[in-house]
Amino acid sequence: MPTTENLDTPVSDAIENKEILVSSEILETNISEKNAEIQQQSEINEIKSEVPSEQVNDTQEGGILTNELEELENGSESEEQDEDVESGVQLPLMDYSVISKEELLVRLEDFIENQEIEKIRLNVENIKTAFYKKHRAKIEEKKKIFIEAGGEPEAFISEEDPHEIKFKELYKKYKELRTAFTEKIEKEKQDNLQIKNKIIEEIKELVNSKESINKTYQNFRDLQKRWRETGAVPQTEVGQLWQNYHHQVEQFYDVIKINQELRDLDLKKNLEEKIRLCERSEELIIEPEILKAFKKLQGLHDQWREIGPVPRDKKEEVWERFKQTTATINKKHQDHFDVLKAEFENNLEAKTMICEKAEEIIKFENKNPKEWEERTKELVELQKLWKTIGPAPKKNNAKVFMRFKETCDTFFNAKKDFFKSLKEEQNNNLQLKIELCIQVEGIKDSSEWKKTTDEIITLQKKWKEIGSVPNKHSDLVWKRFRAACDAFFNRKEQHFASQIQEEQENLKLKNELIEKIEAYVPGEDNNEAIVSLKEFQNEWMNIGHVPIKMKDELQKKFREAINKHYSNLNLDRSKTEMMQFKNRIQSYSNEDKPKDKIYSEKLKINDRIRAIEGDLHLWENNIGFFSKSKNAEALIKDFNDKIQKAKSEIQMLKERVKMLDNIKKE
Repeated sequence: MPTTENLDTPVSDAIENKEILVSSEILETNISEKNAEIQQQSEINEIKSEVPSEQVNDTQEGGILTNELEELENGSESEEQDEDVESGVQLPLMDYSVISKEELLVRLEDFIENQEIEKIRLNVENIKTAFYKKHRAKIEEKKKIFIEAGGEPEAFISEEDPHEIKFKELYKKYKELRTAFTEKIEKEKQDNLQIKNKIIEEIKELVNSKESINKTYQNFRDLQKRWRETGAVPQTEVGQLWQNYHHQVEQFYDVIKINQELRDLDLKKNLEEKIRLCERSEELIIEPEILKAFKKLQGLHDQWREIGPVPRDKKEEVWERFKQTTATINKKHQDHFDVLKAEFENNLEAKTMICEKAEEIIKFENKNPKEWEERTKELVELQKLWKTIGPAPKKNNAKVFMRFKETCDTFFNAKKDFFKSLKEEQNNNLQLKIELCIQVEGIKDSSEWKKTTDEIITLQKKWKEIGSVPNKHSDLVWKRFRAACDAFFNRKEQHFASQIQEEQENLKLKNELIEKIEAYVPGEDNNEAIVSLKEFQNEWMNIGHVPIKMKDELQKKFREAINKHYSNLNLDRSKTEMMQFKNRIQSYSNEDKPKDKIYSEKLKINDRIRAIEGDLHLWENNIGFFSKSKNAEALIKDFNDKIQKAKSEIQMLKERVKMLDNIKKE
């Protein structure tokens, strides 16, 4: 087996010769791989930074919902941190929605006590979602029962749930364990950093070793193995650490002359390992979970960097094979996040539209409780819709969320203030309605039917003008008021039920009297006829009320029958008119508000007297004006006739006033 150097030569002597053949491949391979890896990781981080985590939970109205939205948004950062520290596979998930709250607590406690903390995050968060969905549903059910029993929605207070207390205790313990686990991982990374820095220093010291090349090279391989076996370091230290490591490896190969056969064996072994990595990477191309494949690929790249150089004639071939697979997986990964980015933009547009719709919903006059409830339903529907939409781009996600949250908060705070004010107003309205109840109860036993009816109708109008009262009192106070009103009107109805029969009998009597008057044939003595007609009038007046709808028609027939007889008595016109007037005003006694009728009649007569007196005064003062005209005598006679006629009419009207005064006194 040919050799180029005695393997027992000390390293310090070998430094002077520098006949090693490895440095260029290590530099080209590792530096190019490192640059490619850094570029890939940069692109990954850039894309991943725009993929915030966002959960979806069920909701209920108002403050609970908006607080929950905020909790979900704020939860994304902690979940990203969780993903950073999870190196193992998560335990399988199940459908927690079909499990009771009690069983959920049992499952959660079992996970915390008996499973590795880094493998249970998804299960714990799903249990949390299912638990609070059931918890809120129970609260809503109790609230509905409370409201149906007459309670005010704002007055509902949920009782403390022992299951929730237990859940919070377990979840707090879980978070403490995760925090401890995270701190442990970070400490291990710091320890690993120290170990790898020490390995770099030991490789550096090998260059000056006085031991044989064979021994030194074995030490070098041991250090490489230790390097590969040492775990991850803090991400911020990775770049500089790799530069230092590869620099020292390069220096080592530069100054050591290795036996050609030993070197070939080393290169062959490295080639076999890299081919295995190529095969494993090619298997990842058909992995259905893109993110999982991409993450595994990063692990393969870490292993690739740990492996040394390969034979020069195979270097490009094996690297191109691995690079091609990497490019394919990276492309799938990039395409996946391109789709996500497009989805995020669509989500942003959808959430912006929801914000605009919500802002439109809250613009209304805050005076109608019914409208408040309608707007609340609309806004809650938007909140539910919001939670079915995925995240927006990271740069917009918090902003659009705060826009929606602030709109919801503005609405529900205004609603709270409105119903607080409404409650005060309703309590005041309750007192006003109770006072109306007391007033109606005070007059419901009155027999002054007309007066009391008017008073109760006035109180009913006031009732309608008063606004709403608290729900739990609304039915009671209304029944009280209605009962008092019904008590009076039922008594009134019973009273006037007997009066209806009496009016029907009076109707029959008055019709018979009209027929009697129409059939009456007066004798030759007018005085006897006048006496008979007056008797008819007195008999008419002594008959009581008739149905109101027949009153005017009967009165007209009666007057026509009486006036016809007066007209046939050949009395002078003035006397006939006076008799007819007396007949008419005597009928007022059978009408509603007879005094008002008499007063109105007297008012019209006095107005007529004043008008005639005005004309009379004008004629008397100006009659001399016509004495110089050609037809003076005829004109003066005409005006004298008018003056005389006016005086007679005034006298007749004054007699009518006296007649009205006499009836008023009676």
